[in-house]
Amino acid sequence: MEPALPILKSILDVSSGVPMLNSVWETFRRSKEKRRDFFRDRIASEMRKVFGKDRKRINHANRVVRFAEEIFHGEGGDPTVVIAASYLHDIGIREAERKYNSTAGNYQELEGPPIARNILEKIGADREMIDEVCDLIAHHHSPGHIQTLNFQILWEADSLVNLEEATGKEQEKINEVVEVNFKTSTGRDLAKALLLDKVNNHA
Repeated sequence: MEPALPILKSILDVSSGVPMLNSVWETFRRSKEKRRDFFRDRIASEMRKVFGKDRKRINHANRVVRFAEEIFHGEGGDPTVVIAASYLHDIGIREAERKYNSTAGNYQELEGPPIARNILEKIGADREMIDEVCDLIAHHHSPGHIQTLNFQILWEADSLVNLEEATGKEQEKINEVVEVNFKTSTGRDLAKALLLDKVNNHA
């Protein structure tokens, strides 16, 4: 018998195969989660370096990530892409201010992708992931150009934070605002809860 066959036989054995496969899968899952956490921490660190002492923008990015996580846990999507895009979606805003004396969305969409690409290449992200994240950033103020779940999650998470930061909405406008901007069930539920809370606090 070839040396590898006893191992294969052990894995496929009815009595021992399932526990062994489960153990292998659990090790793989933990390794993947550990790598994802490391990757996430690096992106967050690079985002903070760009924004420096600008706590408002750092906190905005962190809150977008928090909402994005809630949405993709309910809807699916690629968590690595979503988290990276959420941390970096406004990364071009300071360069927009420097070049154009403006924080307008179109300038952010123009200046953000090159900065995000440099960050993601620096930390060793793969090309396909970098391209998608940069594409999301290049359109994060322009819904309708990208019809993907990852984009919708970013759009809704950013919209939720913007709703948090905005003035209160009247009760009768809640459904209109939610239906226009939110397409996922999780995002709609979060938005309705957030807006209802704002209405109650301003009652």
